[in-house]
Amino acid sequence: MGLQLFTIRDAMANDPIQSIKYARELGYEDGEIYGYDGDNDTYYGIKSKEFKKQIDDLDFTISSGHYDFSSHFNEPMDKLKRYIDQCIEGSHTLDSKYITWPWLAPEYRTIENFKILTDKLNVIGEQVTNAGLQFAYHNHDFEFTDHNGEQGYDIILSGTDPNLVKLQMDMYWVEHSSNKSPAELIAENPGRYVMWHIKDMDKVTRDYSEMGNGSIDYKKMLSTIDKDDLRYYYIEQGGNYSENSMQSIKDSAIYFKKHLQRYL
Repeated sequence: MGLQLFTIRDAMANDPIQSIKYARELGYEDGEIYGYDGDNDTYYGIKSKEFKKQIDDLDFTISSGHYDFSSHFNEPMDKLKRYIDQCIEGSHTLDSKYITWPWLAPEYRTIENFKILTDKLNVIGEQVTNAGLQFAYHNHDFEFTDHNGEQGYDIILSGTDPNLVKLQMDMYWVEHSSNKSPAELIAENPGRYVMWHIKDMDKVTRDYSEMGNGSIDYKKMLSTIDKDDLRYYYIEQGGNYSENSMQSIKDSAIYFKKHLQRYL
């Protein structure tokens, strides 16, 4: 059972290792990190080798990381490649399998920039693959915005090399904003959706919600969807906590283990 640690980012900012220990006690065995400082080779202010040692002591793995590629969008290619090398170094230290592009800043969300993005994704994917890792792109809602009949996500799907650029599906955002279901996207793009973000949608506001409290029928979805390409999944809740982030990951874990984990 995986957890995107961004869910508990407030707790992680105060005490990352104790926060991960708490998640581990709830039954989360794997995580996806964020916030790598490439110049200092640190995760949450801890040197990567020391961070790896401490999570090993908790019997907790990190299979993927969200890295800040968007901040390097307009930088020269040589600077981007140096940053990629830093991400590769950090990922190797943590024994992660995937490096993931998580987000595109609002100022870049034009059709022309989506075309530029696909070229960058292919370059990063090649560099990461040559280093013995895999690279993936994570969606939100803005990729499904209509731009006079074009969508950024269609450009990403058609313009990237499937062997170099895998996909991390955020099921919440697909359900929230796409005109296709997660099952349809997986069927149309075999071999690509290697990771999933699983989070629920508030029944009224359509904001995030704890697993089982929302409107997405995950029992039906996960019991029927094609899982052949799935390697890792992460429970996530970006906000809108019923009480606080730590209580939310507890509530989601209890529901997930009881009702959904059997399908994965």
